[in-house]
Amino acid sequence: MHKSKTTLREISVVPHIERPRSAGPNRAPWHDSTFAHEMVAVMTVGAPDSEVALETSRLLLRPWRVAEAVVQRELWTERDPRVPPHRRIDTDGHPTVAELEDSIRTNKVWSTGLLAVERKTSRDVIGYCGLVVSGRGSVGEPELAFELLRRVWRQGYATEASLAVLEWARSSGYERLWATVWDWNTASRRVLAKVGFTETDRKEVDAVHGTTLFTTRRL
Repeated sequence: MHKSKTTLREISVVPHIERPRSAGPNRAPWHDSTFAHEMVAVMTVGAPDSEVALETSRLLLRPWRVAEAVVQRELWTERDPRVPPHRRIDTDGHPTVAELEDSIRTNKVWSTGLLAVERKTSRDVIGYCGLVVSGRGSVGEPELAFELLRRVWRQGYATEASLAVLEWARSSGYERLWATVWDWNTASRRVLAKVGFTETDRKEVDAVHGTTLFTTRRL
């Protein structure tokens, strides 16, 4: 397993960070799926149209490009069958690549929330990582969220990207972050443990899809 060498010095962070808005009412299990309309982006910088870019030894975290909607579609197709149906490709093939392209064009979460994770050597996008307000954590304490393509699992990328986001959050003045994860998602639970999140007593039980665990980390 790759051990991340990410340090604050290695992360390129755009200055003048805005603090997050209050948590909204919507909820989503971020480590398994995502609907862009359910998120509020919090990695905003300065003016409303400004963007965030983070860099580690192997990765670049930056805004999504419309042509990369095919990667988002692949993430949707790979999701575990235990994920709720509305967070997987439906019987009619939605969301389509075109629908995901439109989401990238119109929803700021893909530029200032869940950043595309690009490998610097191969220049390919392998998933997303970032901060969002989902309405599940405390006000002013957003959630860490990540999802990577299966073919790049077990190479330390999720850990490395998450550490970059944690350094960004710390340097921006956040004091605590949250993360939610299905109890059966052992891979994401391992990543969260590696980057310092601890499980709390709070849980949300779904008799069909499993239990959502709430984890937190002080910065």
